[in-house]
Amino acid sequence: MTVYLSRRRFLATTLVGLATPAIARASATRRNASSFRMQDWREHFDDLGVGTIIADTRSRAVHFWNGDGSDYRVYPTSVPTSDELTKRGYTEIVRKKVGPDWTPTPSQKERFGWEYMPPGPDNPLGTHAMYLSWPAYLIHGTHDTRKIGRRSSDGCIGLYNAQIEELYALCPVGTQVRVI
Repeated sequence: MTVYLSRRRFLATTLVGLATPAIARASATRRNASSFRMQDWREHFDDLGVGTIIADTRSRAVHFWNGDGSDYRVYPTSVPTSDELTKRGYTEIVRKKVGPDWTPTPSQKERFGWEYMPPGPDNPLGTHAMYLSWPAYLIHGTHDTRKIGRRSSDGCIGLYNAQIEELYALCPVGTQVRVI
């Protein structure tokens, strides 16, 4: 009988020990995950145009609708680290680039000592970038996946590289954007 109870305790302890890392990872993921709130494009635009994006900085999500409304997608994002760096309002995609290079703004050079960076795995713009009509504001990818779901950018909206590649293919130049 004692051997049977020892085996039970051993099995129970082993199962708890094996489950603990998974529970810890799930908890960390929840802290880094966006709490998406549904958006309705009609609350923000008169029509869908060639496409519509709403970047919701509060829920840290990008909402996309194609021009006829038949395709709706939501992506988790990184958002600016502070309200001072967050530009809100209406803009549009004016240019797109696969393999973007990056030139930091004068304030970024002063604050961080950052310098020009060619395309590649160390580039903070990731694999694809969509430039907005506001100077120095973009929707782009990131190689640093820890940033997604967090306040971690210097003003831009960042997505996982695989997701910006998908969104990039869906959004023609002229896609209307609202950052809220």
